[in-house]
Amino acid sequence: MAKRESNRLSAKAVQAKRTPGYYADGAGLYLQISDTGTKSWIFRYVLHGRAREMGLGALHTFSLAEARERATAQRKLLADGVDPIDHRDVGRAALMAEQGRERTFADCAAAYVKAHRARWKNAKHAEQWTATLDTYCASFARLPVSKVDTPHVLKALEPIWTEKAETASRLRARIERVLAWATVSGYRKGDNPARWRGHLDELLPKIERRKRVKHHPALPYPQMGEFIQELRAEEGTPARALEFAILTAARTSEVLGAKPAEFDLEAAVWTIPAERMKSHRRHKVPLSARAVAIVREASKAGAEYVFPGRWPTEPLSNMAMLQLTRRMRVGVVPHGFRSTFRTWAAEQTNYARDVCEMALAHVIGDQTEAAYQRGDLFEKRRRLMAEWARFCEQPAKAGKVTPIRKSA
Repeated sequence: MAKRESNRLSAKAVQAKRTPGYYADGAGLYLQISDTGTKSWIFRYVLHGRAREMGLGALHTFSLAEARERATAQRKLLADGVDPIDHRDVGRAALMAEQGRERTFADCAAAYVKAHRARWKNAKHAEQWTATLDTYCASFARLPVSKVDTPHVLKALEPIWTEKAETASRLRARIERVLAWATVSGYRKGDNPARWRGHLDELLPKIERRKRVKHHPALPYPQMGEFIQELRAEEGTPARALEFAILTAARTSEVLGAKPAEFDLEAAVWTIPAERMKSHRRHKVPLSARAVAIVREASKAGAEYVFPGRWPTEPLSNMAMLQLTRRMRVGVVPHGFRSTFRTWAAEQTNYARDVCEMALAHVIGDQTEAAYQRGDLFEKRRRLMAEWARFCEQPAKAGKVTPIRKSA
């Protein structure tokens, strides 16, 4: 009798059943038929007052007899006080770790980039990561990540450590993160051979900070009037986008990604969402009259972006403004105009440092200082940007400024 109670299903009945639901075989084993008709085996049990359900595989993989054997194995674990699901998960993790010991550094680098791509705002960041590692880690890219050690890391870093200080510093940090990811993921053990403190700092000379920092060339602010006049003589979207970037002191990526919905032109405000900001904070930009006019002029019906590229659904290329400055032979890059603005604000206005820094969307001070400075100083920034726009409108004074094209 007990045997019949524990074996309620037959192979023929299992094949014949079609209605979605659960069909008990007994002793915790069930046949499950999904709404789509898929048949699979389920083991139900209660441990420490908690009901749980464990999949034992699909019918097309395991027959009724095999499912009963698998259910029996789970009941034996329960008899020893072991949770079958936890036991299965630990076994899987151990198997993955065992198999993972042979994953290459290149595999782990690709996995790291894939895992973090979503949180990187700039799509090019992932490309830069991949390009840097592919270029300088080729000697150990196909090596099992568990075998990567200090000599391999040094081989990648030493040739560029002093000649390309900024690149070398980034490369070391990226190698360290990939190896840390591999360790946490169970693909390697031990210390990280790319760590700096207490390891590579004993083997490589310290890079002076001034060698690391690459400042963007900036136009002296007395030349802004002349440059703006020349810029307005240029036709096309890149010229309007660059002038808008100058008048708002915004970053290139923020300008190129601007969408019509971000603007309230009646209130002369541009609100950049947090996901497009370097600081991950929403930023409100006060617009001068000229900046508002540029948005009205540049916006095209049906375009997804204020400064569209070749197609309405694409933004202007990030090379467009750079190519424009090169063609104008001005000798600066678009980002450099943020420095021009900051220097002008410091030397030609009496606005507080915080006002000028917030105009550039810089984070103010440390966390303590930021806690007290909760406002965005918007009205003060509005006056500052209006003065900046008026300054940019001023023609160059004769005899005071060297012509831009000749100076370049």
